[in-house]
Amino acid sequence: MSYGRMQEADARLRREIAQITQRAQEVDAAEDVEFGPDFRGDELPAELRRRETRRAKIREAMERLEAEEAAHDDASGRGQSRPGGLKRPIGVPPATQQMNFTDPESRLMKTASGGFEQCYNAQLAIDAERQIIVAAAVTEKAADNGQLGPLEEQAEANTGVRTATLLADAGYKAEANFAALEQRGVDAYVSLGKGEEPRATAAGSGGPCTQRMARKLRTDEGRRRFKRRKAIVEPVYGWIKQVLGFRAVSMRGLAKAKGEWSLVCLVLNLRRMATLTVPA
Repeated sequence: MSYGRMQEADARLRREIAQITQRAQEVDAAEDVEFGPDFRGDELPAELRRRETRRAKIREAMERLEAEEAAHDDASGRGQSRPGGLKRPIGVPPATQQMNFTDPESRLMKTASGGFEQCYNAQLAIDAERQIIVAAAVTEKAADNGQLGPLEEQAEANTGVRTATLLADAGYKAEANFAALEQRGVDAYVSLGKGEEPRATAAGSGGPCTQRMARKLRTDEGRRRFKRRKAIVEPVYGWIKQVLGFRAVSMRGLAKAKGEWSLVCLVLNLRRMATLTVPA
């Protein structure tokens, strides 16, 4: 339900609850006259209980959206920007902002089919030589680019080896990511265009790290290295979907989704290791 519809439903339910409460009080007073004051007639009507429960859920979702919007406004510095130029008060979500009542930690995301579904975003880092999963994560954010650094660091923590070369698609491009990888001494090749096109960017565009990435991707060596990305990563996702038959998490909440994804990755790694160690 969108924030705007939540506001409308909250007001409507508040009015209905007041009307039902008023009717219940009138009936209660009439029954006291007819049956005496000791007669139990103070139980809430089922109709009122349903509306109160529904309104409580809506209020909870509204407060969660408002808290997230306030945190976003604070993180983006919106609270320090010109108040006169804002289209809405600080901390108030847009009327179209949505939240799912069943699993409020999930988010509406665009899928590969072109539609939108309630989702989590699953991430993987793959060892290029053996196609073993060396890092995995699940987030409630549709964008990938905030996960590049954490995945690379998790891979080092899990394997005890610093990443030498890193290949990633355009979803992970960001000046801050490139700067962090340079600082860590990682030789990264991250697409600046769409899909598998590594060179779809204007010369000289972006920050200094982005420009260095663009120059590297224009070289024969850069194109050769980046071409390997698809053959390394995509088969692993294919094995998860086709071999293991895993296409959606079955549990609610980010923590449980992370646990389920970790279990799937563990199962795939065990199968992969068995394949690699069995003599031909």
